[in-house]
This record gives sequence, structure tokens and C-alpha cells, in this order.
Amino acid sequence: MAAHRPDHRSTAARDHVPVMLAEVLATLAPGDGEVFVDGTFGGGGYSRAILDAADCAVWAIDRDADAVARGRRIAADYPGRLTVLAGRFGDMDRLLAAHGIEQVDGVVLDLGVSSLQIDDPARGFSFQADGPLDMRMGKDGTSAADIVNELPEEALADIIFEYGEERFARSIARAIVAARTEAPIRTTAALADIVRRAVRRRAGPSTGKRDRIDPATRTFQALRIHVNDELGEIARGLAAAERILRPGGRLVVVAFHSLEDRSVKSFLSVRCGSRARPSRHQPSLSSRGTAREAAPTFRLIRRGALKPRAAETDANPRARSARLRAAVRTDAPLDVAA
Repeated sequence: MAAHRPDHRSTAARDHVPVMLAEVLATLAPGDGEVFVDGTFGGGGYSRAILDAADCAVWAIDRDADAVARGRRIAADYPGRLTVLAGRFGDMDRLLAAHGIEQVDGVVLDLGVSSLQIDDPARGFSFQADGPLDMRMGKDGTSAADIVNELPEEALADIIFEYGEERFARSIARAIVAARTEAPIRTTAALADIVRRAVRRRAGPSTGKRDRIDPATRTFQALRIHVNDELGEIARGLAAAERILRPGGRLVVVAFHSLEDRSVKSFLSVRCGSRARPSRHQPSLSSRGTAREAAPTFRLIRRGALKPRAAETDANPRARSARLRAAVRTDAPLDVAA
């Protein structure tokens, strides 16, 4: 029987609806007595839906102090069932072990920046409204302003090309370095204007669908990914989920751009046995001395990625690029050599 749905929640939490919520919930299939990890708590939408679906427990993680504070307020609606931890989802096994939790029944990850972060100009993730050029999910460490004002031109170009898949990366980096000699680049509007001018000089008149995207989009994406080490965090988070999921446990990941989705697809291809597992060492040997393949630690729930329904993308254009991949943990032990 589903747990009683509380009716007293904060406005921010109540208004936030995460992408592909119905699909995530159907795939996780929460049951009474089970334990789940919401590794990217954000507005708390997935956590609340899981807790409302069954008499279960959720351990939520977020590196954003605002999200943690919001989550601890929401936890009052679920006494003893929702625990919110400050940290990175790449450390989920260590964070939970500190509280005596060694295995869980499900892990959900909603990759990238949250809508609540994007919509707050003070966080500096978006150029839709002017704000400080920050982009730090955890509000600590190197900011986007530090990157654009301090890195050499070649390093900037590499970041913009690799993480933004931007064909004009070198021209953009050159324009940024030229602009910062006049004055430091401190705001999202200032950087977006520099990028737009650099791209339009190279691209000329609009010629197709790609040109309908704001020219600054890919550069902002690249800086955000670099500032927060998002691809590294995905790799660590997937490996941590593999360690902490019990046999039969479900892993559900929602990605929003090709680099994220590619990382998840690659991980699952290897762990499900579709592709050779890379190793730092020689292949493991059987008792007969012959090389053996590591047993698959995951089984795909469905082949390929699940996309959002048209009704959702019509109501929320930000959902259009979402891709959901899911797998079930097998009973195979971890290959410690991988």
C-alpha cells in the first residue's frame, strides 16, 4: 500500500516537477521496507514521489547547500524516512556507510544542473538573466569567472571544444582572452555577449537549425561541466552505485546532453557484458590459467534510452533532450581489477 501523501510542503518543493517522473518511478518500482538513494536531490521531486509510492526510506544527496536546506525542511513531512546528506553522489557509498547503510534497493541520478539552479540568476548558470559568472553547484572551489579570466587561451579552447562540442571554440577563446585584457569578465551577460559576437563573426548569417540555438549555449555548458567536474562525477557515481546496490537493485539515470548520456551508455555497455571491460591489469585468470571475462554486474531493463513523452515536452521544453537509461544489479561480485 502506498504511503500517505503529506499535504503541507514548501512552495518551492511543491512546484518543482522533475523530468520523466512517471518513468523513473515505474522503473524504480518502490516497495515497502526498501531503501533508495536520490543522488541528485535538487528540488526533491524524485525523493517525494518514491516516498509517496511506498513505505520506504530515501537517502538524498546534494552538493548544493540550498538544496540540502530545502531537503531537510521537506524531511519533516516524512519522519524517519527521508535523510538528506551534504556531499557528492560520487561518494554515495562512503556517505551512507558512515550512517551504517551498506546496500540499497535503488539509485536514481538526474544529471546536470537543476532547474532551480538555472532559474536563479545569482548562481550564474544561465545567460537568460544577468548574474555573477559563478556556475558552482557546491558554491566552493573554482568559479567560471576564475576560468575565463585566468586560463590560457589554448586551455580555454580545449574546454569549450571538448565539453561544449563547439566548432568555433578557438575563436571564442581568442575573443575571451582579448576581452579580459580590457576588463575582467565577471557576469553572465558580459560573457554571453563576447561569445555571440565571436560566433557570428565566424558563422555569418543563420543557415540552419543549429544556428537557432543561442551562440552562447555550448560555451556555458562547457564551462559548467568543467567547473563542476560533471563527467568525472558521473563516472564516480555510477561506480559507487554499482558497489552499493544489492542484487536486484535498480539503477535509473536521466541525462540531458550527449556527453552525459554517452558516459552512462558506455558504463552500462561494459557492465552488462556488451563490451570488453577495460582494466589496469592483465585479464583475470581462471583456475586453469586461461583468461576469463568478468561476469556482468548489471542487466539492462530495456535496450536503448527512453525518451520523454510528447505531452511532457510540450509542457516543459527543457525535457526534450532527456534520456533515461536503467539497469538491474546482478549478483555478480565486483571485478576489483577494473
